[in-house]
Amino acid sequence: MFQQRIVIDGLQYCNWDREYFQTLKASGITAVHATIVYHENARETLTRFAEWNLRFEQNADLIMPIYSMTDVEKAKAEGKVGVFFGAQNCSPIDDEIGLIEVMRRQGLLIMQLTYNNQSLLATGCYEQNDSGVTRFGKQAIEEMNRVGMIIDMSHSAERSTLEAIDLSSRPICISHANPTFAHDALRNKSNKVIKALTERGGLIGFSLYPFHLPNGSQCTLEDFCQMVAKTADQFGVDHLGIGSDLCLNQPQQVLEWMRNGRWSKAMDYGEGSASNAGWPDALPWFSGSKGMENIYNGLMRHGFSESEAGKILGENWFNFLEEGLEAS
Repeated sequence: MFQQRIVIDGLQYCNWDREYFQTLKASGITAVHATIVYHENARETLTRFAEWNLRFEQNADLIMPIYSMTDVEKAKAEGKVGVFFGAQNCSPIDDEIGLIEVMRRQGLLIMQLTYNNQSLLATGCYEQNDSGVTRFGKQAIEEMNRVGMIIDMSHSAERSTLEAIDLSSRPICISHANPTFAHDALRNKSNKVIKALTERGGLIGFSLYPFHLPNGSQCTLEDFCQMVAKTADQFGVDHLGIGSDLCLNQPQQVLEWMRNGRWSKAMDYGEGSASNAGWPDALPWFSGSKGMENIYNGLMRHGFSESEAGKILGENWFNFLEEGLEAS
């Protein structure tokens, strides 16, 4: 049954207040990957950690930090939601490779090499020209492999993603994206990428952000489960998870920070437009406390076994992280 499962959401960036932590607990989610960085530099990232330390202190009855999969099992046993941290950019390491280990010791378990734009490490998915993983990027991948920090290529361009998969001695993830066969967006991934990723033991987390979905905010649970089923038919069940990219109750200024950071004077609308500049409407069947359970039941109605649905809802993430977070 769903209530007995370890359920992991491979990415969220919600308004992290007590009310939302109560919703998370009610949802049956065991652990969630929380973004703490979009464009923050090393010093600013330390402040993000400090902010979370206070949240853990003030909401100790609801949430706890995750540093290993043993902590996930503890969270499940204690009826709490475990929170583990990731960066959607390489900005926390500035231009200093030694900061990879520093950030890993602070609890940064996952880091993207790019966030849409060209970075010091690789090329983002919005750039016209994809020059692949840079010289610094190759060194960073090796160091991330060494210290047990997961490489995430969700916002990276195709060549860079394929090169990262090949260069990494350990499986990598695409924590929140969908196949381009379901919706042809710059942020989604081709069959070539998903094949390379899964063949090397990597994991893709299906996104529920409307800009990544067939039919956008009108995407139904049936549409979503059909996309998952088609992906499983092509690439198997064992390397699929959920990375919802859920951004509930965030103000417009947060969306503008995500899209623009400090790099642009002109307003960049990302996947939106000047006439559609706000947050997309959330999916009614996912944004409440029953979202993950709805997917679990929807997958079984779509022909997945209870075991297979459990893998996609969390077991695959658990196994992937258990191996990937160990220092080499």
